[in-house]
Amino acid sequence: MIMIATIESQFNTSHSQFNTSPAILLDPERKSLRVEEFEEKLSGLVIGQERAVRSMSSFYQIFLAGMNQPDHPLGTLLFLGPTGSGKTHTVEAAAEILLGERDVVLKIDCAEFQHSHEIAKLVGSPPGYMGHRETHPLLSQENLDRYQTEDTKLSFVLFDEIEKASDALWQLLLGILDKATLTLGDNQHVDFSRTVIVMTANLGAREISELITGGIGFAPAHVSFNTAETEVERKIYHTALEAARRKFSPEFMNRIDKVVVYRPLKEHHLQQIVDLELRAVQDRITHSVGAKFVLQCSDAAKEMLLREGLDFRYGARHIKRSIERFLVYPLSSLIATGQMQSGDVVLVDVDRKTGKLAFMKYAGGSLVDGTLQRASKVKSKDMRTQVVTLQFSRAKDARNGQKGPAA
Repeated sequence: MIMIATIESQFNTSHSQFNTSPAILLDPERKSLRVEEFEEKLSGLVIGQERAVRSMSSFYQIFLAGMNQPDHPLGTLLFLGPTGSGKTHTVEAAAEILLGERDVVLKIDCAEFQHSHEIAKLVGSPPGYMGHRETHPLLSQENLDRYQTEDTKLSFVLFDEIEKASDALWQLLLGILDKATLTLGDNQHVDFSRTVIVMTANLGAREISELITGGIGFAPAHVSFNTAETEVERKIYHTALEAARRKFSPEFMNRIDKVVVYRPLKEHHLQQIVDLELRAVQDRITHSVGAKFVLQCSDAAKEMLLREGLDFRYGARHIKRSIERFLVYPLSSLIATGQMQSGDVVLVDVDRKTGKLAFMKYAGGSLVDGTLQRASKVKSKDMRTQVVTLQFSRAKDARNGQKGPAA
């Protein structure tokens, strides 16, 4: 408080010739309400990566203020870190919040551009070359502006796994990152000044895995929030950054606004990811053409799915595989065999005898006035209860048309 008063006194003394009114101290750290809302939503979708969330929100604030450079992309970011840590997911989540859909990201899979001649897919063939006017370039102005809205004239371009691309693609990016412009094969110019360009890379993944006991993308269970953990994260940051500097030229790295190294995920982060994936499964059920029901998983079921999904080689991606294998496949069998109807409440728990998931339903328990509702608890004793203990080992038989377990 004393420091603020001193600063205001200095302003009033040194700039008194401009105005007779006292100076008002401004706060450049304050965020607008729209940016705060965006950051809060993005933090709920991107788990454990606060640095990446803050980087995306800072560029969004620049965009809202209209202070982005006219001859420079709105933001250029390089996301480093092991596979399964959420690099691509961050860009898709940001696009979903601002533009309404995850698929609006113009995604370039750099593994498809390992040879220099394949760059024609991005810019089109020049006059005189085979395919001129027949090859529709991916990086056209039409594709950039296609998903912009009246409220948010902003585009996202993702170069996924940039380290796999040919040097010709890196040379192509130099002009885009520097001047926010690209000349296509037919001499049309593409403006990237309202575009957030994100590049992802798995550089240094092997070295990072050696730093983290327990595998790629996850912190060891015995490490707590202390100095040792901070030291591990610091080494991971420098390892990934040095790997990028060895891979890319200095002029390429100098054109990147922000390099973000994704941090190791903790156990509580993984539990949140399980909850996110279960909500995604519920969305699939709600928008499916089959039976629409409410899905609820016990804490024991969530722990079982988390335990089965802990594969350190593949990071958080293996959690999705675990949910697909142990939850979605059996649910598909139950739907296909007619054991579940629209409006049911399906409870999933762990069978103590077998250690596998067991399924129970309350028939019609989620219907209120004929509408599907998300029920937090089912208390009515008048509902007709049906218990289904379909084990995953029997799910294949059910999908092949054999009679399912008795309800």
